[in-house]
Amino acid sequence: MTLDSIDLRILHCLQQNGRISNQELAERVALSPSACLRRLRNLEDSGVIRGYRPVLDSERLGIELEALVHVSMRQDEDDWHERFVEQLQGWPEVVSAYIVTGASNYVLRVQARNLKQFSDFIVMRLNRAHGVTDIRSEIILQKVKDSAASLDLLRY
Repeated sequence: MTLDSIDLRILHCLQQNGRISNQELAERVALSPSACLRRLRNLEDSGVIRGYRPVLDSERLGIELEALVHVSMRQDEDDWHERFVEQLQGWPEVVSAYIVTGASNYVLRVQARNLKQFSDFIVMRLNRAHGVTDIRSEIILQKVKDSAASLDLLRY
């Protein structure tokens, strides 16, 4: 799908306030409400907009620890990747997981209520997962930037 400047303005407004009414969104992007809704549905149907969800404050929920965990795997079995991905789907502590280049195979973003819960996850789950050979953790001390997909990248 090719996005034009109106689509980008719609997306920008939605990133700022996902609960904006169609009427207000239409006014902000200078469209009629019906044309705005048509474009919005097109963005949803094409998969550019994958969903709507609240942004939760982890600290207010009692989640005090967040870490990036680098995981290296044995790769001498045909299904090593599929097995690991299947295992991590059942770990609520893992809020996102990435296949990466470099020294490790995966980087996991892990959240826990406290250091004990994080330690229990590493020792009792991740360390016992089939094929794991190395685990390196980096505890996040402070977020200095946290944003969704950058629409500014599309301007270049």
